[in-house]
Amino acid sequence: MKTLDKIQLGQNGPLVSKLGLGCMRMSSVWGSQAPDEQESIATIQEALDSGINFLNTGDFYGAGHNELLVGKAVKGRRDDAFISVKFGAIFHNGAWLGLDLRPIAIKNFINYSLVRLGTDHIDLYQPCRMDGSVPVEDIIGTVADLVKEGKVRYIGVSEITPEQLRQANEVHPISALEIGYSLADRQIESDLLPAAKELGIAVVAFANTAEGLLTGDMKAPLPPGSYHSHFSRFQGDNLVHNLEKVEVLKELATAKGVTPTQLAIAWVNAQGGHIMPLVSMSKRIRLPENMEAMGIQLTAEEINRLNTTFAPGAILGGTYLQR
Repeated sequence: MKTLDKIQLGQNGPLVSKLGLGCMRMSSVWGSQAPDEQESIATIQEALDSGINFLNTGDFYGAGHNELLVGKAVKGRRDDAFISVKFGAIFHNGAWLGLDLRPIAIKNFINYSLVRLGTDHIDLYQPCRMDGSVPVEDIIGTVADLVKEGKVRYIGVSEITPEQLRQANEVHPISALEIGYSLADRQIESDLLPAAKELGIAVVAFANTAEGLLTGDMKAPLPPGSYHSHFSRFQGDNLVHNLEKVEVLKELATAKGVTPTQLAIAWVNAQGGHIMPLVSMSKRIRLPENMEAMGIQLTAEEINRLNTTFAPGAILGGTYLQR
């Protein structure tokens, strides 16, 4: 298997694998049962063995369960892993309550994360989003203090506006921007992606298959109880329209001898050397497929057809729940 390329986080940041492992779905999501923990741990360890060292988690994933799991997986091999942690979201009984980005809260969150992860530092620490309740300068300034203390090595941000990104970077160099990006979600191409590139900030792109839309496996109507029904993208005529677009992706994938998921990841990967596809998986069997996607070369004709079919606005509805 081809060795994974590297990506630099920020202008003076570290080199990490250009494919990242999202660990969120190794814990309960949308009320679902958490996958088998031993298989999840084995998946993380095999990813590390395969050269994927960027692990993404959040202190609110599974109410701390996800950090505990990552901690178990990297025990005895902490130096093999680059751990990214999001903070700030507050849940109760699985229900979203809001954000807490006060400096006093951040200083509290970090210590619980360190204990759960079984480490003395977090490689990349980032607020999960901004809501305007606390000035950007106070949030990033507090994390910058944690850098000085040695508890954090690099600072990231997530789900942020271009203006907030510039504000944050003025307080302390931002190494990475985590944001949803896929063929189906291209709205950030107009302003946020250019801002990140201008500032030399790496982009950690999650939701490459747009919550499963681009896997080619989805059919209308959705089965009863599907968590996808929360999102306008998968409701009624929107889903029927969107699946017609996905047929083009499936056709191209078949002609190329790859899966639609691989083609979707390959498209994200092809958007630039500063962009990392962040792929969620909880089973080892998924690793080879996702790693092979990083080696897929797209022709100019293929890219043009994908960009035309999935032009901004071509996919109806979204997968972002307003909080």
